[in-house]
Amino acid sequence: MIEINANTDQVLRALNDALSRTQNLEPAYKSIGEALVSSTHRRFQDRQDPEGNAWAELSGITKERKGHNRQLEGESGALAKEIHYQPSNEGLELGSTMEYAAMMHFGGKKADFPHLWGDIPARPFLGLSADDEDEIIGILQDFLSVGGSQ
Repeated sequence: MIEINANTDQVLRALNDALSRTQNLEPAYKSIGEALVSSTHRRFQDRQDPEGNAWAELSGITKERKGHNRQLEGESGALAKEIHYQPSNEGLELGSTMEYAAMMHFGGKKADFPHLWGDIPARPFLGLSADDEDEIIGILQDFLSVGGSQ
């Protein structure tokens, strides 16, 4: 026969501790934000979207105007540098402060945006990769566990 002994007070304390952590998730969202900024920076280095697909090559005219073949990299490199997050108790916002970030992420057609010198293919840099999802789960598990970081 197997006998299992549990200290009910200890179990209740652990459950109450986990429940109290859910009242303020901002610290967990802050950790997730740091992780996602880091993985987004890696995407700029690897020149890949969150699913690991290579970004579209630059057009000939763009290469000529820029003088290089590096996607999403202007002279200042500001787009890659300006990835920020804002945590709250309700969630997390992640994005870029650069005004042209949406165009670079989603792409655009010259027909819709006459100021462009040509069509811009989407080069997604924001989003969650499978590794990001695993890291987020780990952060949340640590945050909610008894003795986890707060």
